[in-house]
Amino acid sequence: MQPSSTPHPTLAEATRARNAWIEVDLDAIEANVRALRGWIGPGVELIAVVKANAYGHGVEGVAPALERAGVDRLAVVWMPEALGLRALGLTLPVLVLGHAFPEDAPAAVEASITMTCHSRELGRALSLAAVAAGKTATVHVKVDTGLHRFGVAPDEAVALAEFLRTLPGVEVEGLWTHMANADEADDSFSSRQRAVFEATVKRLPWVPYRHTANSATALRRGELRYEGVRSGLALRGVLPPNSPGPDLQPILALKARLARVHAIEPGEGVSYGLAWKAGAASRIGLVPVGYADGWKRQLGTAGGRVLVAGVPCPMVGRAAMDQFMVDVTAVPTAAEGDEVVLIGDQGGERITADEVAAHAGTISWDVVAPLGARLPRLFHRGGLVELVI
Repeated sequence: MQPSSTPHPTLAEATRARNAWIEVDLDAIEANVRALRGWIGPGVELIAVVKANAYGHGVEGVAPALERAGVDRLAVVWMPEALGLRALGLTLPVLVLGHAFPEDAPAAVEASITMTCHSRELGRALSLAAVAAGKTATVHVKVDTGLHRFGVAPDEAVALAEFLRTLPGVEVEGLWTHMANADEADDSFSSRQRAVFEATVKRLPWVPYRHTANSATALRRGELRYEGVRSGLALRGVLPPNSPGPDLQPILALKARLARVHAIEPGEGVSYGLAWKAGAASRIGLVPVGYADGWKRQLGTAGGRVLVAGVPCPMVGRAAMDQFMVDVTAVPTAAEGDEVVLIGDQGGERITADEVAAHAGTISWDVVAPLGARLPRLFHRGGLVELVI
């Protein structure tokens, strides 16, 4: 974590001497929490998913902002992520969605972390740790309703929940599942999963808390909201494909500064393999972001673009580990040090994570989540930087 030179510098001051950086808008996070609460309605908890470094946005800044904005719970996939949230001083309930080992039980109990319990072995370990600590180990059971990823089959889920119920120091708080095609144009399989899940719920009427919906399901299917919904992408201001929703504000911008601008002649190529050659005299800008930072290597040959002075400029040639090139011929004034927008707004133009994903042949999650630690995250409110990590 890097201290700022002044208590709250402006974004311009904080980025003047940076090659590349990520901006995270704390005001937008709060606005998205409000918007999603209004959409899902009262009586439904908002579980903020902050796995994978808060989808690449920077968990050290995003998770505290979500807690301040009033989400009800936080969720991650792995136990070390959960312990990381506690190390930040966060006090909200934290749910681990993925696999854990019996050896994780003492730390989970000590830190009051809710585990997804998939086995009797883990349940016994949690019981032993809870009794030894004089505490209660809260668990959820995931029902595999057709995604066939993590979780247990319905009959096994019922048997496991009933077994866990008998263990001293263990409270079975929740049942949950995950939709297989929540953001597909045809999400009808969700209805089949709902039927499997509700049949399981009827056999365990004593379990008080149910959650099945990720962002897409929460937005599209009110009948699947139950007591809580898990939101990751939507809280970051990105609507999942095929999903209606409120007006959300993207919280992330990825920016850089031109490291070089130079002229090339017709027929000259750029970058590895000289895969792109100039059809006319051109000016080429060097952008100091590469695939080591999570930027997709294929974008330079697949129609990727950036903004320079508010002008869309095409990426050219193959992206390298640390940098890529753009054709800035359409911006005659482009010079070293000029701001480049890879994701975000500039001069009335916008490049979204969805657009980048479309060029890369992937999804927006796969664009933002891999953004690397080498890119500093600047968390700002009202244009002033509050935290740099």
